[in-house]
Amino acid sequence: MGQIDDLANRYVADWAPLNPTGATFVGITGYDDQLGDLSPSGYAAQAELNRRTLAELDVLEPATAAERTAKEAMQERLGLELARYDAGETASEINVIASGLHEIRQVFDLMPTEGAEAVSNIAARLNQFAAALDGYRTTLVSSADAGHASPRAQMIEVAKQCDIWTDPNGDNFFHGLADRLTADGALATELRRGAAAATAATAEFGQFLRTELAPRGREKQAAGRERYQLASQYFLGARVDLDETYAWGFEELARLEAEMRAVAARILSPGATVDEAVAALDADPARRIEGKEAFRDWMQALAEKAIADLHGTHFDIPEQVRRIECRLAPTSDGGIYYTGPSEDFSRPGRMWWAVPQGINEFSTWREVTTVYHEGAPGHHLQVGQTQVRAELLNRWQRLLSWSSGHGEGWALYSERLMDELGYLDDPGDKLGMLDGQAFRAARVIVDIGMHLELEIPRDNPFGFHPGERWTPELGWEFMRAHCRVPDENLRFELNRYLGWPGQAPSYKVGERIWLQARDDAKARKGADFDLKQFHLDALNLGSLGLDPLKSALARL
Repeated sequence: MGQIDDLANRYVADWAPLNPTGATFVGITGYDDQLGDLSPSGYAAQAELNRRTLAELDVLEPATAAERTAKEAMQERLGLELARYDAGETASEINVIASGLHEIRQVFDLMPTEGAEAVSNIAARLNQFAAALDGYRTTLVSSADAGHASPRAQMIEVAKQCDIWTDPNGDNFFHGLADRLTADGALATELRRGAAAATAATAEFGQFLRTELAPRGREKQAAGRERYQLASQYFLGARVDLDETYAWGFEELARLEAEMRAVAARILSPGATVDEAVAALDADPARRIEGKEAFRDWMQALAEKAIADLHGTHFDIPEQVRRIECRLAPTSDGGIYYTGPSEDFSRPGRMWWAVPQGINEFSTWREVTTVYHEGAPGHHLQVGQTQVRAELLNRWQRLLSWSSGHGEGWALYSERLMDELGYLDDPGDKLGMLDGQAFRAARVIVDIGMHLELEIPRDNPFGFHPGERWTPELGWEFMRAHCRVPDENLRFELNRYLGWPGQAPSYKVGERIWLQARDDAKARKGADFDLKQFHLDALNLGSLGLDPLKSALARL
């Protein structure tokens, strides 16, 4: 490897001590007993590392085409991270899914739990939880002093999450974690002390959000065009025309809903509505599973079957990636997500389901496509294959480079691909995929519309409040009208969009750019185009912003 790869590898070595929880997330060993510095100086140290690395990178010339891709990827990712920090976005960010609090809470989900060393690491982190939150509190107050604060409504929603996580009759997260571990003597005492301290600190942080920070939060949740453009570019790794993308969202949703009506007719009879087809599918005992554990086992079986079917046919799946775990998340925030394997693959890639409280019945027709999204050929294949390719990618590319547009766009593209490959021939499963696609298209409209406070087109294909300007209330009404998602989940989704501008559209817009990249490759290669080779070449580039991806693919 050349100078650029050497610099990238040094970056990881310098990054891990600054981000011990991040090190656990990507599976770098040696930091599992630390939580890191969430104070202003901790955020500044990370920014300085990015600034210094970009300066070094700027004067290095790539020795190979692979290094050129690595340089472009690193400049794009670190440059946007630094731009967000300099704009006051990083240190002030707190919302229902992304914050310093969520980072240090979620890290416990990925920690080893067997053996005295593993339990000791968990106890150490639990006992550091209060100090970490104190530093984070200072960061949020300092950001507010500098004129940067998240929306007040997001702070209140996160405070509610603190209540649920610490409620003995709710998630009771920290005490529940301690209850699941085996420890004796002094270690057991440290574990219990840490659980109690982390519980108290989280409850106090919730009160801080309500009483001290929320009064200083932004009244309006809309980000505005300038903040949104930066956020969109960060999540996509590409700069798009927001107004064109907004208009495309309406066209795409109308197209998908027309296709859904056609599938509904196949499920029942000509003229049947989508809602009638959904009701019939939900009433089908063969498509219903009772109990969270039974549903987890169903996901596991389907994920394993997909890997077995795809390996050696449409993909050559590395041996390390042929293992996946499906798990129930220890909190009830709602939603499904994926976490990658550790660097040495001792911890496998995992698909998690955070089941909302009170939900105990599941419709499989809705979730077949979700398993393909989170498992193979979606996130699990994409992330795992990247980590395997040490002969092609430097350590930063394998572990730290992540663009939501690339990752979520690929996963959504994977759902469509599985339909193309014949895995969604069952009309119920096909309707589930289309419903998920329509859900992602709807949030392109709502996310851009609400944050830019755009006018709803007077000629929009749904006759929805023509000429009015988007508000959170209209966003809720539109999502409920176009998405078959339980209100408990949908409320979380809308809060997520309002607090995390630009992220939700990265799925559908990312898929759009992936499809454009495939079409461009077909046009370049003509009769020599091979779909399996395209996928291999694209994934072997690692995760990178979508603009650098298109440039790199054009050179292949």
